[in-house]
Amino acid sequence: MAFDDLGLSPKVLAAVEAAGYKEPTPIQAQAIPHVMSRRDIIGIAQTGTGKTASFVLPMLSLLEKGRARARMPRTLILEPTRELAAQVEQNFVIYGQNHKLTVALLIGGVSFDEQEKKLDRGADVLIATPGRLLDHVERGKLLLTGVEILVIDEADRMLDMGFIPDIERICRLVPFTRQTLFFSATMPNEIQRLTGQFLHNPEQIEVARQATAADTVRQVLVTSPSVPKEKRAILRQEIRDAKNLTTAIVFCNRKRDVATLHRSLQRHGFNAGALHGDLDQRERMATLAKFRAGEINLLIASDVAARGLDIPAVSHVFNFDVPSHAEDYVHRIGRTGRAGREGDAITIATPDDRKYVASIEKMLGGPIPRRDGSADEATGGDDAPEDRKQRSRRGGGKDSRQGGRSASSSKSEKPQDKQTEERASGRQSDRSERKPGKSRRSSEDAGADRPVIGLGDHVPDFLLRPVRRPADTSGND
Repeated sequence: MAFDDLGLSPKVLAAVEAAGYKEPTPIQAQAIPHVMSRRDIIGIAQTGTGKTASFVLPMLSLLEKGRARARMPRTLILEPTRELAAQVEQNFVIYGQNHKLTVALLIGGVSFDEQEKKLDRGADVLIATPGRLLDHVERGKLLLTGVEILVIDEADRMLDMGFIPDIERICRLVPFTRQTLFFSATMPNEIQRLTGQFLHNPEQIEVARQATAADTVRQVLVTSPSVPKEKRAILRQEIRDAKNLTTAIVFCNRKRDVATLHRSLQRHGFNAGALHGDLDQRERMATLAKFRAGEINLLIASDVAARGLDIPAVSHVFNFDVPSHAEDYVHRIGRTGRAGREGDAITIATPDDRKYVASIEKMLGGPIPRRDGSADEATGGDDAPEDRKQRSRRGGGKDSRQGGRSASSSKSEKPQDKQTEERASGRQSDRSERKPGKSRRSSEDAGADRPVIGLGDHVPDFLLRPVRRPADTSGND
């Protein structure tokens, strides 16, 4: 099947041809005709199969007739993260080059004033994250009564990020007669209930079994100790040993681990950048731009980069942490092996991750190939080689400190008084009375089963000193 058979407009077909695409992907071939016929759809497909184009292309064709009014967008696309929203906007720039449509992007980290100016001019396409969209609605700067098409992208990610109450509120603000499109790689039961509430007789399109990974991605599970330093050393060795690595994304579960791992890899000479939700929006977009341009080849990221980001050149994905949700594993490794390319997904798992690994393998329907992790580095620490050299030159290491203590402790101390000498001689006589050939250790072992009374034979010297009682000055006998 070709794009010409999908009912798209000539302007859209010209833009697709200019972009270099010849044939639609399975999700595009099945979804676009239903969108063009104004049907509600639920699209389920693996990541990297072209879900974004399956709603962008028909929307461009449907929007060729009509004009947007101020503060009343004609279409609304909801995305869970700022990066995904910006990426969808870029798709409209590519495929809408022959159109004169106005696209507005409402995301956090950007001035309200600039966004309000775009809304005042009228937006044919509004791409937004739920929180910022509702902020504009509450300010009275946006009306959703003119929305003809509502797209909820990465619906399961909306669920994970707690956006479902916002989604329900937004669905009540848009007209009842709108067309609604759901797209995601997975479809949990909670999302199924949501679609039953807000979609009208939807057409479900499933081009692959839910929550499956692409066949072009080679997966491997590397076992690691739970010690963070050793785990980081194994990651560095895996990166060095990776074949044909061009660019790679390293996923961590927590934002603070992203920062720690980023600093560690930079100290070891890796060209790495960091991406997580606490970074400023401009910094996040600048890091993504450098990664796409190849200025950095390692992107250390939280799950903010796991959903929908389309960076075709990613050759490897490293899961430094096993995701706690099995569906996130599919989204993470879906950043590589996109559009028919081959990719590698390497997951580092510790003994504490057994439960999560079992959940992932149950979802995938089979075990992930395993191998033992090993680091060829001299130490499992995070000090770079030059840092270790400087530290050794400065001295003051553990051995030298121990040596100083042992030297000071080797000096014998003279008895302070006659009582101390007597106690020392008494202990020596006790040792001399023992039977020949029987050491103190063997005698203790022989009596190990006997109950110990008080402190046993190991009475500290200070407890044996006589106690001087204060003189009685009261005159009582």
